Amino acid sequence: MLNSLDAGRRLALRIVLLQFVVSALVGAVFLLKGHREAVSAAAAGFTVALGTALLSVQTFGRLVGGAVAFFRLLLGMLLKWAVVVGGLGLILFKYKLPPLAAVTGLVAAYTVYLVAFRFKG
Repeated sequence: MLNSLDAGRRLALRIVLLQFVVSALVGAVFLLKGHREAVSAAAAGFTVALGTALLSVQTFGRLVGGAVAFFRLLLGMLLKWAVVVGGLGLILFKYKLPPLAAVTGLVAAYTVYLVAFRFKG
């Protein structure tokens, strides 16, 4: 085995924390544009971080067999996408926050996800 369950948990925790930090930073940058833009950007990023946290909890819960682990990963991905799409729907349609800021927060949080897997060393 090349990677342990504990290493996966540590990587997932690091990704979630970095996503929260980057989301707060993007929100702070958008604060220069206005309060609604800052809330929109930060909320979209926090939504991605929350989805990633749910995926991590579901995937790295405990050691199980291969088939069960695969289905837990699938369930975690479904939970993540439900949180992200639902959160983005709330941000854009219910609260009518600025879409450009929301998309920027979303992209920034996902960029952390991609960069963390690229440089996981």
